[in-house]
Amino acid sequence: MKTRNILIGMLLLVTFAMQSQDRFLTRTGHIKFYSEAPMENIEANNHKVLSIVDLSKGQVAVDLLIKAFEFEKKLMQEHFNENYMESEKFPKSTFKGTFTVPEALKSMTDGSYELDVKGDLTIHGVTKPIETKSTLTLKGGKLSGSLLFNVNVKEFDIKIPNVVVKNIAETVEVTANFDYEVYK
Repeated sequence: MKTRNILIGMLLLVTFAMQSQDRFLTRTGHIKFYSEAPMENIEANNHKVLSIVDLSKGQVAVDLLIKAFEFEKKLMQEHFNENYMESEKFPKSTFKGTFTVPEALKSMTDGSYELDVKGDLTIHGVTKPIETKSTLTLKGGKLSGSLLFNVNVKEFDIKIPNVVVKNIAETVEVTANFDYEVYK
């Protein structure tokens, strides 16, 4: 009887451990945006990005604080937060998306998987659907992800004053990199 209970307990523990390997989390994801314009190029980095991937459901979520973007020049950072992104009023940006999980990834087979991701991106209080390619790489039980997409500033009601319109691109390139850990 005691042996049977131990076996049942071990089976439940293994089952739970296998289920928990479907979800991965990071709080130190990296998102960079790059604006190439005639007068100057602008780059900002955010290394405090929260993201979770659920391989059992084919879902991904990303959440970041706008004020966590860091610029080379502090004045750019101040203008970004106060004048363009209004980060007091709109403190966060989010993405919630879905993707089809390849069978090999479901079975936790090491490899690199290119995925089509569809979802809703919210910036500056405006939510728009986006579609992009993403790459998930699994190696030794560790999951990493990367993606690149473009954001049209006007689509998210981000107003650029005419006096600096040549300093900021209409379309900003966004890249993201995530090193996930199993979420328990």
